[in-house]
Formats: sequence, C-alpha cells, structure tokens
Amino acid sequence: MHATVPCPFCGQLNRVDLAKLTDGPRCGSCKRPLLLDRPVKVTGDNLDAVIAGTDVPVLVDFYADWCGPCKMIAPIVDELAHDRAGEALFLKLDTDRSPGITERFGIRGIPTLIAFRNGSESGRQVGLAGRPELEAMVSTAG
Repeated sequence: MHATVPCPFCGQLNRVDLAKLTDGPRCGSCKRPLLLDRPVKVTGDNLDAVIAGTDVPVLVDFYADWCGPCKMIAPIVDELAHDRAGEALFLKLDTDRSPGITERFGIRGIPTLIAFRNGSESGRQVGLAGRPELEAMVSTAG
C-alpha cells in the first residue's frame, strides 16, 4: 500500500510505502521527514494528486482557522491519524486558502469531512462528529 503526500517543507509530492512507515520516510527532494501519524496539510492544487496516488482510505478535513467547530473536531482527527497511521491517510485543507474548493466539492458548512476510496467520495460528514462516526467513515471507505 502506498500514499502520495506533499512534503510540509518544500511541497514536493512523494510516494510513500506505508509498509515501511516505521523506517521514517523522508522527502525525496529536501530529505526532511514525512510524518503520517498526523493529518497532512494539502491545498486545492495538490489534493487530486494525493487522493489519486493513495491506495488506502483518505479522510479530508475541510476547515478554516477561524471556525470554532473545526477546532473542536481537530483533536479527534489528530488522534485517528495517529492510531491509524499506515492504514488510512488523513488530510487537512484550509478552505480559506484554497478558493473554489468549497464550490467544487459542494461544501456548504465547515467542518466538512469527506472520505475517499480509489479516488471517489465514499462518505461525508458535515459539522461536529465523534470518533466512532469518523472511524466508520474510514472503515467504510476501506
């Protein structure tokens, strides 16, 4: 199983073998660490490539820094990313920094969490949700 993730330092897309996650993957360009035990920040520019290049379920948290409910759900997403590292990929996309993304995905409220499997949407949660609901989205996506 593989995941395509952007380097948080240089932005280069990297293909990571999830079976070797404990080896500490590094960016092929700048050689800095790629940490997949937490949500990975993506943009509207690289989201499609990340989703298409990932074999495991993907859960994208569409959020904004000013959003109170987004801040409330973030620790749950962080915990899931830590607990499910290598089994699923967790992404965060700031809707304020990626104009047009809300229209493209039909997002009418944030937080919106969308699960993807094989490049297609497989589940959606708008507003606050607990860990069981998010866990089910990732499991259903798989």
